[in-house]
Amino acid sequence: MKHSRVGGLMVSDVVTVIAQTPFKEVAKLLAVHQISGLPVVDSDDRVLGVISESDLMLRQAGEAPGQGQDAKVHAMTAEELMSRPAITVRVGDSIAEAARTMARHRVERLPVVDEEDRLVGIVTRRDLLQLFLRPDADIRRAVAEELDETLWLSPNTVNVQVIDGVVTLTGRLERLSDIPVAVRLAQQVDGVVSVIDKLTYRLDDSSRRPLATRQ
Repeated sequence: MKHSRVGGLMVSDVVTVIAQTPFKEVAKLLAVHQISGLPVVDSDDRVLGVISESDLMLRQAGEAPGQGQDAKVHAMTAEELMSRPAITVRVGDSIAEAARTMARHRVERLPVVDEEDRLVGIVTRRDLLQLFLRPDADIRRAVAEELDETLWLSPNTVNVQVIDGVVTLTGRLERLSDIPVAVRLAQQVDGVVSVIDKLTYRLDDSSRRPLATRQ
C-alpha cells in the first residue's frame, strides 16, 4: 500500500519536559524551539500529558474559562499545566487515522508512541496538511499504480484524472464489486482530497452468493 503511515511523517527529535519542570522553563522551551506545544513524559518516556500555548495563557491570564481549568491558573509545574490523558497515535497508524483523531479531539499535535507506549515522535496538523501539497501528476501516477497492482487491470482500463487533488475515475471494470474497491484504493493515496466515481462495469455480481460447501 502506498499510503503513508504516521511513522513516515512524524518528527523524531521531540522537545519534552518532565512533570517537575517549572512553568518558566516550559515557556522558555516553547519560545526557543519556536513550537506551540510539547509532551510531558516520565522516566520511561511514556507520555503523561501535553502542554500547549493555551495552557500557559490560562496561567498568565489568571482566570479559568471552563470547568476543570482551575489548577492551571495556579500552575507552577508541567504536571499542573498539562492536559491529560494525552491523546496519542501509534507509529503504524495511517495519516487518515491521525487526521481524524486530531479533528475529533480538537488538538493540533499528537505524540507518537511505539508498541510499548513510549514516545518516539510527534506529528502536527501542519505536517498532515503538507500531504495535500502533493502535485496532481504525482497523485495521478500513484493512484494508477495502486489500481493496476491491486486489481490486476489491463492497460488503460481505468482513466485517472486529478485536478487540485480531486481524483476522477472513468472506465469499465469487469465486475460491479470492483468499483468500491477501486474508489477506496484511490482515497487512500496520499494527497487525495476526494474521489469522483464515474466507473461502469460489465458484470453485475451483486446478487451472487458463494455456494454452500457439501457435507
